[in-house]
Amino acid sequence: MKFIEEVVVEEFLPTFRSMLAEALRERGLTQHEVAEALGISQSAVSKYAHGDVARRDEVLEDERVAELVEHVADGLATGDMTRVQALVEAEVLVRRLEEGDLLARLHEEAMPELADYDGYARIHDPESGLRTSEQVRSSLRQALRRLTNASGFAGLIPNVGSNLVECLPEAGSVDDVAGVPGRIVDVKGRATVPGDPEFGVSEHVANVLLSARKGGADVRAALNVRYDKQIVADLEAAGYDAIEFDPDAPTDPIREAVASRDPDDRSATFVCYQTGGFGIEPITYVLGPDADSVVTAVKTLLGR
Repeated sequence: MKFIEEVVVEEFLPTFRSMLAEALRERGLTQHEVAEALGISQSAVSKYAHGDVARRDEVLEDERVAELVEHVADGLATGDMTRVQALVEAEVLVRRLEEGDLLARLHEEAMPELADYDGYARIHDPESGLRTSEQVRSSLRQALRRLTNASGFAGLIPNVGSNLVECLPEAGSVDDVAGVPGRIVDVKGRATVPGDPEFGVSEHVANVLLSARKGGADVRAALNVRYDKQIVADLEAAGYDAIEFDPDAPTDPIREAVASRDPDDRSATFVCYQTGGFGIEPITYVLGPDADSVVTAVKTLLGR
């Protein structure tokens, strides 16, 4: 993990300072005067003067950096610019170079994973939703560990496989729902997760979750397990209300079933189930406010 501030300190600042020290020396300032102007030691100025400090070509060759160095050097050399003004001018340029520019590119070079998230801009943009997206994926990882470490969960996986999903707060499509790519499967009695949670990889369970939300349920996570009467009965006995729906209904059966719930008798985590249809495997869905709540409900089945 590398912060943009580290890139500024390690990659930009040594080159910028050496350029500025060089420009000030060209204007007749002594090493002592350069050190005072830049707020650094004379030994540091000496290192800059003798080329003992590594410099980034990308910074050296940037015209905006070169122009600022000349401008600041002129101001400091003549006394027309204070150190505070010089700092402000440099800070303004640094902020510009961070925003999808030179420093953002150096940041992505130092941390290639940023390319998957549109780099620096989304990390520092509170409206980008990146932080929320990563929180959803983290929530799923933690819940999946609890689920797959639970003895007996593999026996609850239906023939079509299970998936644990969680959505963004304002989810409107499957692309806003994170889940397990390829689904959770039973491999020799062990629940196996084939990959790290991703957005847009679960169409079926994600659509169940979205339908429940359209029906008025304040839920953000869902998990499908196999159906039998005892599973539903045990979940009800644990305090989770259960709703049956018809998978062959012509409209949106889950949305209609959820919308029909008694508003005075609603648990935050609840169950939707169907007993099968033509070519349709019976399935139980557990839905809740987050992945951890859903896993907690399912784990009540494992101690029975």
